[in-house]
Amino acid sequence: MSQPAPVADITHRLVSSSAGRIHLVEQGSGPLVLLVHGFPEFWYSWRHQLPVLAAAGYRAVAVDVRGYGRSSEPESVAAYRMLELVEDNVAVVHALGERTAVIVGHDWGATIAAGSALVRPDVFRAVGLLSVPYLPRGGPRPSEVFAQMGGEEEFYVSYFQEPGRAEAEIEPDVRGWLAGFYAALSADTMPPADAPDPHFVSRGGRLHDRFPAGRLPAWLSEDDLDVYAAEFERTGMSGALGRYRNMDRDWEDLADFDGSPITQPSLFIGGTADASTTWMADAIEAYPATLPGLVSSHILDGCGHWIQQERQKEVNEILTGWLASLPT
Repeated sequence: MSQPAPVADITHRLVSSSAGRIHLVEQGSGPLVLLVHGFPEFWYSWRHQLPVLAAAGYRAVAVDVRGYGRSSEPESVAAYRMLELVEDNVAVVHALGERTAVIVGHDWGATIAAGSALVRPDVFRAVGLLSVPYLPRGGPRPSEVFAQMGGEEEFYVSYFQEPGRAEAEIEPDVRGWLAGFYAALSADTMPPADAPDPHFVSRGGRLHDRFPAGRLPAWLSEDDLDVYAAEFERTGMSGALGRYRNMDRDWEDLADFDGSPITQPSLFIGGTADASTTWMADAIEAYPATLPGLVSSHILDGCGHWIQQERQKEVNEILTGWLASLPT
């Protein structure tokens, strides 16, 4: 198994935002590249990218999204709406003395990166999306869509909606829950195709009832898992889950952007074993209209959801090649 990446050369900072503070780590100098993690992670999910981007001549900055890690955790659920997270990213760019940045996100971070590029094209000059494709605002209210997906079961996004419900499942054994969640969405440890889908919950059941037991995925060492578990044992899960609890608010807030494309230079990287890629295949096919500035799109064969950790070498090569192609 891999060992935790060296982190001695990074610089930790706290910068002010409407959340209170945003914690970030940075490495290198040059054009600013802002890295935004997903659920349930924090800046550490970019540990393999930070030194590579720094060596390639970029100022690589990975944030803790509000509610995660050392960033502030507002009490109000509404504080985790997309427009607030966009302004956090803008605040980071300005606090670092920059006017513009390239933004790259994974999982929820991809959606946050897309929202940032959409709402503030004056600040975010290019956008990279990992695992979760860009889907313009539109259609029915999200909660209605998710309620219809489960049939007799409950889709995990719906399961996460009620404050306290998922926390009651996760927080008694954060480390065990994270290990199962990471394994469930990793190509080398995910359940077989004929097993019950871990993205759904039986009525009255728990999400972790469908997680695979046993070994960790190859990209995740016991020490790496300790790092993740320590952060969430300290912070709890409510801040992280706040993002899921604002999808209807986002739908309302972004009404003026209904159907809007992102026109800046863009990049997409997905995996064939990632449900986010397969379920949203129509969104990827629509990229000529929704991402007209798309420079390149890559679907990595046999890769699961944790793409920049599962396939760090390939992702690093794609990222640095794309960044080099961008106008300065």
